Amino acid sequence: FVNLPSDTFLIEHLSSANINEFVAFKGVVTRRADVMHKVKIAVYRCAMCNSEIRIPVDRSFIPPRRCDECKKVGTMRQDEERSTYVDIQRAEVQELLERVRGGAPAARVELLLEDDLVNSIAPGDNIEITGIMRLKQAIRQRQKQELVYGRYIEVNSTKSLQRDFEEIEITKEDEVRIKELSKDPNIRDYIVKSIAPSIYGHDEVKLALALQLFGGTKGKTLKGGAPIRDDIHILLIGDPGLAKTRFLLSVNKLAPKSIYVSGKSVSGVGLTVSAEKDELSEGGWTLKAGAIVLASGGSVQIDEFDKIAEEDRSALHEALETQTVSVAKAGIVAKFKAKTSVLAAANPKYGRFDQSKNLAEQFDVPPTLLSRFDLIFPIVDVLDEEKDLKLAEHILSIHRGEEKTEEEMPVIDTELIRKYISYARRHCYPKLTMEASEKIEEFYVQLRRKSKEAGSVAITPRYLEGLVRLAEAHAKIRLSDTVDAEDAEVAIKLFNYVMKQIMIDRETGMLDVDVVTTGKPKSTRDKLQKIDTVREIIKEHLKHEDSADVEEIVSDASSYGIDEDETRRIISELLRRGELYEKEHGHVKIVR
Repeated sequence: FVNLPSDTFLIEHLSSANINEFVAFKGVVTRRADVMHKVKIAVYRCAMCNSEIRIPVDRSFIPPRRCDECKKVGTMRQDEERSTYVDIQRAEVQELLERVRGGAPAARVELLLEDDLVNSIAPGDNIEITGIMRLKQAIRQRQKQELVYGRYIEVNSTKSLQRDFEEIEITKEDEVRIKELSKDPNIRDYIVKSIAPSIYGHDEVKLALALQLFGGTKGKTLKGGAPIRDDIHILLIGDPGLAKTRFLLSVNKLAPKSIYVSGKSVSGVGLTVSAEKDELSEGGWTLKAGAIVLASGGSVQIDEFDKIAEEDRSALHEALETQTVSVAKAGIVAKFKAKTSVLAAANPKYGRFDQSKNLAEQFDVPPTLLSRFDLIFPIVDVLDEEKDLKLAEHILSIHRGEEKTEEEMPVIDTELIRKYISYARRHCYPKLTMEASEKIEEFYVQLRRKSKEAGSVAITPRYLEGLVRLAEAHAKIRLSDTVDAEDAEVAIKLFNYVMKQIMIDRETGMLDVDVVTTGKPKSTRDKLQKIDTVREIIKEHLKHEDSADVEEIVSDASSYGIDEDETRRIISELLRRGELYEKEHGHVKIVR
């Protein structure tokens, strides 16, 4: 049955009053067991007289004990080859996240799928289910004695819910309004101001979040057929109390398929895929989808990203780059789709940023994971009297309950923004024009040229793809079919802003992408290399002498391009660390 009345149960409201009744409810698929085969028409043959009977198998089925022909008891045997079978599959759904009451766990219920419904749903799907609620025999002996039963739904039909941006229903009137809005030259500013309007400032962050919601051009592939990622990943790292969580919740509210999780209470398998003992079948193992898989086609917000355990964060590498989750656990090998844009927020390594050091060196996130994000915004609490005054006025006016100014009010209401973004994602597939391509190419080549001169790496091809995604997303805001020069300029400007915040080597003043990708700028790596060189020189001296003469070390180091002052500074540093000790004045030895 389909197209039933729109009133649907909450899963938690299914009760004994609904036993053997037809029910309809909505949920998200959390797990699915393997396909099994159930006898539909059982064929029994008598071992004595060879007579045959065919019995339809239903819930009240009892195997025959006596042959109707020869009247012998205990001679009936099932003929498995001649019996008729139907495919069945068990699955589990839980309440849709937006329908769960605050603080309450999401209710779950088991499904039984038969015949053509088998394999029609997958973990992460949001579906509407119609079926009959049945009783299930309890497993525990005590529950059997007390006649306690579980429940499951004998599914009649499933219908995919319109949860992705691309599937939001847009009427003809909506389409007219959307097209009118797209012609307004200030449409980008309207959308940016509608994101977290209660947060003062941070215009670059809001623009980045708007671009993330629109995403890049879909369907592009490499020559080998591998898909090119079109979702934009953003990381906010900042001092405590600077509204990072509010940004996450704002995006969570705008994206129709969205999951918010906190790093303090989530594990890597909770984000990707976990292997669990299968309660749905014969005690084997099953894979259960995590947040990034469940949010596929939408957005996931991860707060307290730095609080996720090191081994758990490693599970995110594949999900962020290839947007799939491959798993080989408990003898099960599978690959899940995780086409999800990720917005994460974290605190610096030592609680607050130290302005005297490179900001990227204070990120408590592994460099290999950092490089997967298209944009990384450090949100720093800077002491500025004028800004502090405006921020205080803004916050206090909210608490006084004063009328919101035009600047504070969302220019476009939330529902229309969702429809606008949905329309853009569904109908706009902008392609790079030659002008935009030349702009991005010029920016990329120019940075690489400067890198060559400085001996550092300012930008890598991975960031080049990120620039294209940002430019495509900006073109979508205008509902344009082409990525023009102005779109490329906005992407470059935003990327430049981020680069100057986190990719500047404080010692040299040069851009160095290795600050993010390796956690150490070139200047730091050069220092470490010089220290290693001095160590090796000292070890070489100690092979032939009882102690190493400092003057001889200085002389040898000069042949490696290390000047006298630098060599003496390194020796002092090694003495301070306790790696060396001074045996006598002017002579050092390695601590064993």
